[in-house]
Amino acid sequence: MSRTASLSRVTTETAVQVDVELDGSGEHRVSTGLPFFNHMLAQLARHSGFDLEVKAKGDLEVDAHHLVEDVGLTMGKAVDEALGDRHSVSRFASVAVPLDESLVEVALDLSGRPMLVWRGELPTAGGGLGIPPFDPQLAEEFWRAFSTTARITLHVRLAYGRNAHHLVEASFKAVAHALGSASRMTGSSIPSTKGML
Repeated sequence: MSRTASLSRVTTETAVQVDVELDGSGEHRVSTGLPFFNHMLAQLARHSGFDLEVKAKGDLEVDAHHLVEDVGLTMGKAVDEALGDRHSVSRFASVAVPLDESLVEVALDLSGRPMLVWRGELPTAGGGLGIPPFDPQLAEEFWRAFSTTARITLHVRLAYGRNAHHLVEASFKAVAHALGSASRMTGSSIPSTKGML
């Protein structure tokens, strides 16, 4: 059974196309107009083992927020569709990921109940990352949008760190690793006493 999805979202602010295959090998083709964000989405694909293609354009002359949020919404919905009824998935996963001086801890549940809990502060000195700039604060907005449409419970804790790039990248790698583990098919039924997720 192939767990794939292809979705698009078009608004007056953005146009987003996402293709995902959960049982992939981490292959990725990403184009968003934000090089740092492209790099983060590539990390998401590589460390989850998902094959991912993202093509997105947005009103970057206004702000990167619309684009980043809409990519999160579209990608989350694609993952939700690819998971189907979540039969046989591991469901839960947690991980701590270091990147140099930074450490990010993630726990998630493919619960069917959308929730993001984000703890910790990102350094604000230094401005945006890359050109055009990616505001580090947008990482939280991306994961909020993603967890909402993916229908997952996601806890992200920025345990410590001084470098915003390191903390954001560690968050993407940590969520990716946990998401890949939780979505692996390891059982023979829906992992819930309710009989559905």
